[in-house]
Amino acid sequence: MQQAQTLDRIFLALADPGRRGMIEQLARGPATVKELARPTNMRLPSAVKHLKVLEEGGIVASRKAGRTRTYSMRRDAFLAVNDWVQARETALNAAFDRLVQAIADMPEEE
Repeated sequence: MQQAQTLDRIFLALADPGRRGMIEQLARGPATVKELARPTNMRLPSAVKHLKVLEEGGIVASRKAGRTRTYSMRRDAFLAVNDWVQARETALNAAFDRLVQAIADMPEEE
C-alpha cells in the first residue's frame, strides 16, 4: 500500500507540464523559486504551489536560507518508479519467454 501511495504522489507530480519543466531545470542544479518560475512567466505563488506538489511527491527538497528558498532534486526521487517499471518489465519478459516456449512446443503442421 505504501508503494502505491508513493507512486501515486510521484505520477501526480509528473502529470503537469509546468512541474516537469521545473524538474528539467532542477536536474541541472539547485534553483530558487524565482529562477524556477521565470522560464514560463509563472507567478511566484503558483510556482510555490507546484513546488509543494513536487516536494510532497518526494521529487524535490527545499532549503531556506534567510528569505530565499532553494530547491534541488532528491537523489532517490525516481527509485520507486524505477522499481515499479523494472517489475513490469520482468513480468512482460517472462510472459514473452512463455509465449516463445509455447510456440516452440507446438507440433509443426505437415
